[in-house]
Amino acid sequence: MHTRYTRSSNSYKRKNQPKRVDTRLFVNKAKPITISDSDSTVTFQDFQFESSIQHILKKREYIQPTPIQKEAIPHILAGKDVIGIANTGTGKTAAFLLPLIQKLYENNNERALVVAPTRELALQIIQEFHLFAKALGIRAVLCIGGDNIKRQEKELRGYIQLVIGTPGRLKDLINRKSLNLTEFHTVVLDEVDRMVDIGFIHDMRFLISHMPRERQSLFFSATVDKSTQSILEEFVTNPVTVSVKKQETAGNVEQNVIKVRDRFEKLEILEEMLRKDAYEKVLIFGRTKWGIEKLSKHLLSIGFKVASIHGNKSQNQRQRALQLFKQNQLQALLATDIASRGLDIDNITHVINYDAPDSHESYVHRIGRTGRANNTGIALTFVEDPS
Repeated sequence: MHTRYTRSSNSYKRKNQPKRVDTRLFVNKAKPITISDSDSTVTFQDFQFESSIQHILKKREYIQPTPIQKEAIPHILAGKDVIGIANTGTGKTAAFLLPLIQKLYENNNERALVVAPTRELALQIIQEFHLFAKALGIRAVLCIGGDNIKRQEKELRGYIQLVIGTPGRLKDLINRKSLNLTEFHTVVLDEVDRMVDIGFIHDMRFLISHMPRERQSLFFSATVDKSTQSILEEFVTNPVTVSVKKQETAGNVEQNVIKVRDRFEKLEILEEMLRKDAYEKVLIFGRTKWGIEKLSKHLLSIGFKVASIHGNKSQNQRQRALQLFKQNQLQALLATDIASRGLDIDNITHVINYDAPDSHESYVHRIGRTGRANNTGIALTFVEDPS
């Protein structure tokens, strides 16, 4: 049932309203979590990882693989091209990182490229890589916009086995003759549908064109429609498609809408929410950089511990905000859709769509930030309805 909050106020009609998404898609009861998604007969010990990697997995308490890990890792270890499709928060990053680390550890001459659509996702991937591989002597470099390109060029002059970056910065480094992909025989494109959505298809083609024809190509995403599939087929050879996606949104995320008369009532209700103990670690999505920054400053001014990330923030500011949120030093992180993909932050209790997303696909990725790793979560979407 839709939640209705009321307050006497003049109705407000926002100009330039985004295209409407059926609000029924924002309502769903969470289902009980079961262990049926994981095959208890398969463990990480069953994969042919080196003993040093197995030791790290055991130390990090990686016992049973998630479905995408169980299905994809054997194919990747066998050297096959893979298209992996799974709901967000199901372990896709480890699904490609672990066999990649194995490949680089076995052969010091191997080099690999991982491409992500956003700086935040690229940063998260390299942080995950270091957790697995910091003791194995595999050197990696992060190449993203907003960071000092001279420093990245200096790092690339050393012997690097793994490069993780965003398309624009990687292209810049190639054009500056600082990155040569001819010796990179493995490429991973993460969140491929997002790459296509935000116009990176030409950059992807550019990067791939600089790599050897004989290579292993891995593509991971939460959604792959027919148009994306056809694009992927340009880059892969006899790929294995691994899909463990069962539904559009995670079953363990309670979803509902909050109908409000106008923007004033919406702000009032958000403030009421954040004063409740249950709203312990909240990710709030807005549509524009300007709107998110304005909301963040307002909440700060009345005493809430919040920060914001969006395209007008420097890379250092964005990383600082994410770190504070991860360390539970903020109650809420406010963001544009820059944070809707790939971010893996523990124990987010609520995702609040302060501005409704402009597509169901955006909605799926936004609410995928909560209810991760078999935890439960709550997703609430504000809908302005003056009637």
